[in-house]
Amino acid sequence: MGCYDCCMRCLGGVPYCSLVATLLCFSGIALFCGCGHQALTETERIIETYFARNLQDYITLAYIIQYFQYVIYGLASFFFLYCIVLLAEGFYTTSAAKQTFGEFRSTMCGRCLSSSFIVMTYVLAVLWLLVFALSALPVYFFYNMDATCHTIDVLTETPASINQLCVDARQYGLLPWNAVPGKACGMTLSNVCKTREYQMTYNLYIAAFAGAGITLLALVHCSLHLAVYQLYLKMLRHKAKEERRGFDLYRRMQRDRGGTECSPYATNVFDIS
Repeated sequence: MGCYDCCMRCLGGVPYCSLVATLLCFSGIALFCGCGHQALTETERIIETYFARNLQDYITLAYIIQYFQYVIYGLASFFFLYCIVLLAEGFYTTSAAKQTFGEFRSTMCGRCLSSSFIVMTYVLAVLWLLVFALSALPVYFFYNMDATCHTIDVLTETPASINQLCVDARQYGLLPWNAVPGKACGMTLSNVCKTREYQMTYNLYIAAFAGAGITLLALVHCSLHLAVYQLYLKMLRHKAKEERRGFDLYRRMQRDRGGTECSPYATNVFDIS
């Protein structure tokens, strides 16, 4: 076998669907966890600097942010290992790899393992849909804040009152109602929107939201790929049983007629247990 044929044989056994899903999952989790972690840190800094003066007003928020950062660490570790397992499952169960490197054989244990991965990936996709929805909340908050700042910048060119345009962090549950000042209004709010911390935090939340969407797409893609493979495997098993039944019938007919036993089918019929 030449080098070209060997390379084509190896490339033919690569589970490209599982590989794409793994790369999507890795990139999505990296965006969500990395950008989300830094965005939470910057959010605490903005709340501490512009919306609260007393430590007791935002101490609960600081604990919640720290808790979510630990959750992010756990999510990054879990999905890193889970993506590697899914890729290994793809290499193990891909029909192209089986047909290239040996006879196509499917055991009961292998089918149960694949079914378990389908169920687990589907459950993770449903749970991650909730994470995807929750990651849109800070993007919504900063979008409203950016729109208010844009309105203030427009009204500064006209003789109108801008002190009534405010963003109240207490309305979003970030601070208790007795927090002072708890909100930013007028030119103070406009100056907050022009800071580097605000712009970076807004962009980080958008990137984390995009990462959550990419991860959800990867989980759905992987679950669909595994489900389609199971359907394809079921069709192969049914085809093999029909061919085996036809061969048994042909053998009985040959035996009754006293002839030799010769199969009318190809000798490399897939063996599916």
